[in-house]
Amino acid sequence: MRIRPSTIEELPVLQDIERAAGLCFRDIGMDEIADDEPLSLEELGTYQRAGRAWVAVNGDDRAVAYLITDPVDGNMHIEQVSVHPASARRGLGRALIEHAAGRAAAEGAGALTLTTFVDVAWNAPYYAARCGFRTLGEDELTPGLREIRRSEAVHGLDRWPRVCMRRELGS
Repeated sequence: MRIRPSTIEELPVLQDIERAAGLCFRDIGMDEIADDEPLSLEELGTYQRAGRAWVAVNGDDRAVAYLITDPVDGNMHIEQVSVHPASARRGLGRALIEHAAGRAAAEGAGALTLTTFVDVAWNAPYYAARCGFRTLGEDELTPGLREIRRSEAVHGLDRWPRVCMRRELGS
């Protein structure tokens, strides 16, 4: 497994990864999440051109997982991390997060942040137990994180409990 920047040509593959990864939400009664469309090619292209989209590739250099980030309040915010189910449970998501942590630290960011579902085993519990994130209290949310949560609520994601999480980066 290797991590590299995404190419513009493989953006449709990222959409395919997102669609396939989302299907597992159907198994836990979150059909609306499973049916949610991935970001458009235009939106993914914005991440790719800004150097904020990375892929984990197999031996054939085909993307099987990806991660995209946004700068939010001086930190690196993980907007999306998805692993194709055929490549799941091999540490690819965690490797992408570690890659992002290294990039964020090199760029002078103080932390990685993300928003996620509280009660989904491969979301908040996983990020806390395996990736070093902690749940933020309401009083710890930065203006940018509050705006992200507002946007998620408008999109209907608050139907299920969600939290903001943070992983401090070493100096």
